[in-house]
Amino acid sequence: MQYRNLGKSGLKVSALSFGAWVTFGKQVGDPVARKLLHTAYDAGINFFDNAESYADGQAEVVMGAILKKSGWRRSSYLVSSKVFFGADGDRPNEEGLSRKHMAEACHDALRRLQVDYLDLYYCHRPDPAVQIEESCRAMHDLITQGKVLYWGTSEWSAAQIEAAHAVCDRLLLHHPVVEQPEYNLFHRSRVEKEYAPLYRSPGLGTTIWSPLASGLLTGKYNKGVPKGARLDTPGMEWLRDAILKKPGIERRLAAVPKLAAIAKGIGSSLPCLAVAWCLRNPNISTVILGASRVEQLQENLGALGVLEKLSPQVMRDVDALSGPLAD
Repeated sequence: MQYRNLGKSGLKVSALSFGAWVTFGKQVGDPVARKLLHTAYDAGINFFDNAESYADGQAEVVMGAILKKSGWRRSSYLVSSKVFFGADGDRPNEEGLSRKHMAEACHDALRRLQVDYLDLYYCHRPDPAVQIEESCRAMHDLITQGKVLYWGTSEWSAAQIEAAHAVCDRLLLHHPVVEQPEYNLFHRSRVEKEYAPLYRSPGLGTTIWSPLASGLLTGKYNKGVPKGARLDTPGMEWLRDAILKKPGIERRLAAVPKLAAIAKGIGSSLPCLAVAWCLRNPNISTVILGASRVEQLQENLGALGVLEKLSPQVMRDVDALSGPLAD
């Protein structure tokens, strides 16, 4: 396993990490989740990603029970949560980035994950209904209380991240150190262009999600949605529609077999090629993997061995196919 600093922070994260979105508490049960987490940890993964909203908090319950029983040293792994969407309630103050919800959500995450502190705590989305000063100070206070070590954002614009830094400069608060954006061969512009100035100053770290474009880059959706797949999961209809009804989806699906042929040409699977392509970006701190089967995770862990096969020509061939289709 490779380890990289999270932006300009001193925190070292494994180049590949593991996330609980969709799968834990929904698609897989506790025994499979335990095997997945142990497989990841044994491979050198040290960062496990979660959020209050994943399976309405149940993903954190499942992960927390496994972490508690694992016997792993707390210093040997990182665990995160995210705040914004809420867990199991929709009354006022049970979602968003107010001080009240951020504090209560943090306490709930600590309880569900059965840990004393969160290594990373993200503002899962920007909240236009709350002054950014309130959210920044709430994160600062959670850090000074020892409940959170580092904080960051997820799917914030560059302007919003810069505004948060300006507030933290002015009020002498702990700064955000990381952003968690979507990034893959078909979704690139924000990470590669919009955030470009932020990698230099203040030194943004990235924990990217959806390296396989929610499964498009596995080839499994070339002929529709197979039974039991992520997009076939009850409650995921919104994601299925967002992906398979997106403008240009036909061209993206048509490109997948061609990308698979490039992968085969270098002795790789398409998922490994797609993950390794993300890792080639020097501004990516870690790529979050998701899996519902141990075999899937083991295959994707092979992406580290593909890195050295991504020659300039291979990268040009991949970009020629995917670049014109990317947003």
